[in-house]
Amino acid sequence: MLSRGKAMKVSIYLSEGSAYKGVSAYSTILDFLFFRGCSGATVLKGVAGFGADHHMHSANVVEISDRLPIKIEFIETADKVEKLLPKLEEMVGSGMIEVQQTTVAKPAQISKPKHEPVQEHVKIEGRALMMRIFIGESDRWRDQPLHEALVRAMRANDLAGATVYRGILGYGAHRRVHRKSALRLSRDASVMISVIDTEQKLREFLPIVDQMVEEGLVVLSDVDVIKYSHRTAPEPD
Repeated sequence: MLSRGKAMKVSIYLSEGSAYKGVSAYSTILDFLFFRGCSGATVLKGVAGFGADHHMHSANVVEISDRLPIKIEFIETADKVEKLLPKLEEMVGSGMIEVQQTTVAKPAQISKPKHEPVQEHVKIEGRALMMRIFIGESDRWRDQPLHEALVRAMRANDLAGATVYRGILGYGAHRRVHRKSALRLSRDASVMISVIDTEQKLREFLPIVDQMVEEGLVVLSDVDVIKYSHRTAPEPD
């Protein structure tokens, strides 16, 4: 973490369409700085400009240029900047890097919530229960997608976690085949929501599923839990 005093500010200039090994250059540079432990970095996008080729690039409603200027800025210690520069020079390609001395008047501090959430140690040993809910992608509940509403309901009821899967081929009770292809996207693809928790919590959640799902299939299966995690306790009022 940076401290008060002398430091170096690095500004990297390149175009939005620049790539490094087939990947967006500015995105790759940002990842590089993040995983090298830099204190922070900011990507700024220009709306107009020109570079070494002396071609004017601008964005408007009709045409969005992929050659618009991008600026990446970060501030670090002189020693760290010196270690990072060789790789940055390689990644920037035809872009430009500017380094200048600066003074950190007030270093940034990591913000902490007023009430630090206390994690309750929840361990599900051995057997647990898996609930799988099969519905259609177009199914609704109170003017919102049913699968999204179910996930929100699961989160509100403190279930351990949920995952939504979208089917690419299948059929249901009506025997109609639904498929996703490059030429045609089904508006009613099958959707499966999977959640694993204790049997008690899932049994208590079943009445809510009954209220929300008008047509679908709910399956409960016994499972063995290999890995468990903490459940965050609710914050005090």
